Amino acid sequence: MNYTYSMQTDPGLVRTNNEDAALFDDRAGVAVLADGMGGYNAGEIASGMATTFLMSELVRWLSVVTYDVSTDHITHAIELCVSKTNLSIFNAANSNPQYAGMGTTLVLGIFQGNYLVLGHVGDSRCYRFRDGVLSQITKDHSMLQEQVDAGLLTVQQASTAPGKNLLTRALGVEETVQIEVHTHTVKAYDLYLMCSDGLTDMVTDAQIADILKMPSDLGEIASALVHKATAGGGRDNITVLLTRAQPSQEKPGLLSRLLGRTATN
Repeated sequence: MNYTYSMQTDPGLVRTNNEDAALFDDRAGVAVLADGMGGYNAGEIASGMATTFLMSELVRWLSVVTYDVSTDHITHAIELCVSKTNLSIFNAANSNPQYAGMGTTLVLGIFQGNYLVLGHVGDSRCYRFRDGVLSQITKDHSMLQEQVDAGLLTVQQASTAPGKNLLTRALGVEETVQIEVHTHTVKAYDLYLMCSDGLTDMVTDAQIADILKMPSDLGEIASALVHKATAGGGRDNITVLLTRAQPSQEKPGLLSRLLGRTATN
């Protein structure tokens, strides 16, 4: 499977700074997105630390492993790197009064072969668009999601209920954090969208699906998503990171090449 990526971030129409951060490495197949929180510029510090550290560590690990990397190996590597990142942010917040209380959400994907190992903390999301159908493949770590899970609210009620941004997990807030990690099978022509809540608070899933249907390149689709969020009010920073899976163009084997040459002679 071949993967292509595109990322776009925008501060929105209300905030002057951008506390979102996102990075991808197309050769290693790593994509990371974080939405920071905290006073002053602390949110930017937390999200920047998370994306930079995780990208560096995971790309380095993938480049030096000498054995066949299984999804279990990748899961363990993600958990270990996220634990170290969480502690780094926590220590920075507790050693610098200016950064007190900072933290960040996280959504992280490693695309290898026909698999995506996906981890997340908080309410930054990942969606999969397959065969014209949009599916949210992460579940928010939030108070509202817990109420939905308990049957106290419907999904529709939760979408307009107060307290939408009260998280139950975030990086850097406590000394330890639990990241939720799952492995997904990737199919050719899947399109994956990682995003901060600056998109999903402004744009409905149906509107997202309509944009992802566009027969455009990833950069144009990313721009359309950001534009839709700003047109809807742009009340928060908006970040989208798109990944498209395409079948590998394998070179024909020796026998196929010989047969092809004979047929043309």
